[in-house]
Amino acid sequence: MDVIDLLMAHRSIRKFSDEPIDDGTIERIIAAGFAAATSSNLQGTTVIRVRDAETRRRIAELAGGQTYVETAGAFFVWCADLHRSAMACEIGGGAFEPGVTEHFVIATVDCALAAQNAVVAAESLGLGICYIGGIRNDPAQMTELLELPEQVMPLFGLCIGHPAQDPQRKPRLPLTITLKEERYDDSGDRVGIGEYDETMRAYYRERTGGKVDRAWSTDMSALLGKESRPHMRGYLDSQGFRFR
Repeated sequence: MDVIDLLMAHRSIRKFSDEPIDDGTIERIIAAGFAAATSSNLQGTTVIRVRDAETRRRIAELAGGQTYVETAGAFFVWCADLHRSAMACEIGGGAFEPGVTEHFVIATVDCALAAQNAVVAAESLGLGICYIGGIRNDPAQMTELLELPEQVMPLFGLCIGHPAQDPQRKPRLPLTITLKEERYDDSGDRVGIGEYDETMRAYYRERTGGKVDRAWSTDMSALLGKESRPHMRGYLDSQGFRFR
């Protein structure tokens, strides 16, 4: 498949067959992930593959009952990692300076870039994926479960497996809203969002047989109109990410 066509065809898969994925394929996918760009060659990403059924069951529970964590052919936790960088500082004869916001930003961006590379590699092989942001529902327990040292944060999970469903592609905001020329001009965005709301309503009605009639703007109101995961700041402090 053409690369652009492959990217445009992305869907989240939440039902997987029981067909296994061989270790060689997994290694190719993850290696493709680590071939992504990395700022200053920090390589601030660590991936933990979780095979143990009980551990995956527990992660699914912590993530809000997302059972596909258990049923996917492979499951990974992607971590922003400055622990290894701190070790490198010591080996190099220097000293790691904790709490620098920019270093944490670099590590999180590195991790997202690497994960998306891996996703594209998996999808190019006919596999399906689903990101699991729900692991941040209780990052402290995730940290204990995976024995993460200080300066490592679990950012998201990733299910990879053979799809057992063929869902529609969810419509995205049009480029007339998200692609700006020269400066940030939002003069047409309210109209564009209103039109996109109707597109999303039609998508949800078709996907659910008329049971759901939701707009993007109301989804955003529900998401951003309240505090979300208020434990995150305290957790980051406990993991040594005391920003300045």
